[in-house]
Amino acid sequence: MMSTATLEKPAAAAAKQKVVLAEGNEAAALGVALARPDMVAVYPITPQSSLVEHVAKLIADGKLDADIVDAEGEHSVLSVLQGAALAGGRTYTATCGPGLAFMFEPYFRTSGMRLPMVMSIVTRDGITPQSVWGGHQDAMTVREVGWIQMYCESVQEVLDTTVMAFRIAEHHDVMLPVNVCLDGNYLSYGASRVELPPQAEVDDFMGVKDVNWHVALDPLRPMGVDPLTGGSGGKGPSTFVRYRKGQCKGMQNALSVIEEVHEEWGRRFGRNFAPLVEEYRLEGAEYAIMTLGSMTGAAKDAVDAARDAGRKVGLIKLKTFSPFPVAALQRALAKVKAIGVVDRSVGFRWNCGPMYQETLGALYRLGRFIPSKSFIGGLAGADITEAHFQRVIAETEALLDNPGAAMADEPVWLNEKD
Repeated sequence: MMSTATLEKPAAAAAKQKVVLAEGNEAAALGVALARPDMVAVYPITPQSSLVEHVAKLIADGKLDADIVDAEGEHSVLSVLQGAALAGGRTYTATCGPGLAFMFEPYFRTSGMRLPMVMSIVTRDGITPQSVWGGHQDAMTVREVGWIQMYCESVQEVLDTTVMAFRIAEHHDVMLPVNVCLDGNYLSYGASRVELPPQAEVDDFMGVKDVNWHVALDPLRPMGVDPLTGGSGGKGPSTFVRYRKGQCKGMQNALSVIEEVHEEWGRRFGRNFAPLVEEYRLEGAEYAIMTLGSMTGAAKDAVDAARDAGRKVGLIKLKTFSPFPVAALQRALAKVKAIGVVDRSVGFRWNCGPMYQETLGALYRLGRFIPSKSFIGGLAGADITEAHFQRVIAETEALLDNPGAAMADEPVWLNEKD
């Protein structure tokens, strides 16, 4: 399994790829075009709006042959796409924050019907107090609804992951919708050098589209779609259980499929991103910090500076959050004696970050106690700087000598006094 992201590529692969300057939202749109969806439905909302504008322009300019529906709201967006997917179309949309909240009913139904849709979440904090700035609260709020979630660190990773998401979603062992999460403001509006793989090679990578072999609106294959189940008699209870068990099986299958698709992408196009968990400078590390999304760049700079100063720290980055990569994370955690987990959202029930709480579950299943601490930062667009990560490193290092400090009920709020 690839554990560290690399950008080394064969000369032949590099020579074929066009280089452009693109913001994260534009890179997502370019990735969508490369995947050739049949139907796109949209409703704009900050900081996602320019993404769907880019997609609309690609369609208007004839660079993407797809139908586009500018729906009256996000609930209708997903409802339109459910019909398109059931009719055999490859489908795409994007949203964030209040838009994600408004589409919650069909959002739940999409995973329940096993529709292999792809949706970008340009992550946003909120909803109250009002904020249009980046944070992971929106995506984390729906983490248990049955969608696969992958978080991107860079603009290039946004483009590549968007294409791969369609392959993952449509794999017959998965058949689940995928969220490609990119941090609002930091990635959505941040511009970077991006390499575009040739369309013909992406077409070969994607293979034959087959999205409604299992459930369809097709007069030649009449079937019940989203049947009424449950209750206390007949076949209702067992049918409902079969649906839920199938969703869980698809989620677990996704872990290996995500690895396989990333490996093939790296082999074809020369860019290798850690599919589940990235291990950064864990060799010889006694403790590590843990990150998600675009904050990872500043965190790696802080780790590099600390290692240069002789401190034995490494970094663990999650790319895939749902399904949670328990085994891959356990392998990384087994290499260190303490962990500091940095979240860009809040888990209200446990008074800590959601990723931290999930990590505690992985530690429990690992069968050994590792001192740990929850850090929360970057809410509502606040910067998480190298200086913030230096604080995370220092407080995590202190756990080695005082493991009891890890049992504090209060997380560390990194931007509280900024």
